[in-house]
Amino acid sequence: MSILEANNVSIRYITGDFKDIGLKEFVMRKIKGDYHVTEFWADKNVTFTLERGEMLGIIGSNGAGKSTLLKAVSGIMVPTEGWIHREGKVAALLELGSGFDGDLTVKENAFLRGAMLGYTRKFMDDTYEQIIDFAELEGFEDRPFKQLSSGMKSRLAFSIACLVRPDILILDEVLSVGDGAFRKKSETKMREIINSGATTILVSHSLPQVREMCTKVLWLHRGQQIVFSDDVDGVCDQYQGFLDGRLTL
Repeated sequence: MSILEANNVSIRYITGDFKDIGLKEFVMRKIKGDYHVTEFWADKNVTFTLERGEMLGIIGSNGAGKSTLLKAVSGIMVPTEGWIHREGKVAALLELGSGFDGDLTVKENAFLRGAMLGYTRKFMDDTYEQIIDFAELEGFEDRPFKQLSSGMKSRLAFSIACLVRPDILILDEVLSVGDGAFRKKSETKMREIINSGATTILVSHSLPQVREMCTKVLWLHRGQQIVFSDDVDGVCDQYQGFLDGRLTL
């Protein structure tokens, strides 16, 4: 069986229900007959399978449903329809700035994030210097976390998550963090993880990055699956044509 499989996954958001407007307002609108809800399908009938060691690139314009799909794959959300099967340990870097305490130091936050990911104190003691070195945060260890730039925060989160050697690694625009040198280092780290047998999903707006690193590609548009294929170059060419206006959907 595949290490990761999504079968007709659909995810629906409902806006305007009583959770948004409060119970009192809900009752008043029901009495007046002025209560309406709106359904929005962020993803609809998405299907794909991945084997161990494969890397899937998910492409699509903003609002295509990419990040919502990743939340379902990682287990943060439950699909409204369809199902997702996962094998092994999952590490997801979706909202890199979350899970940190701005008033704690960089070092304290590193141990906090490690604990959230299930790392032991001994593991963090043994790997802390490696984490800081990879994140390029030497000299910032005692500084309050809130003083870091968004890029520095993301580098720390990326560095910690990569140490877990997950079976499935999920990345949402993570490799766009930092300057060119750090992006290159991140890509090298990704190849190490993939070569170790991990299955990886990468959401990226960089087609060269997807072409270079991914073995499969999934194109989403307004929640709809356009194509899932192992012809990464071919699909990227089609998507570039769509972006340039040479291809319509």
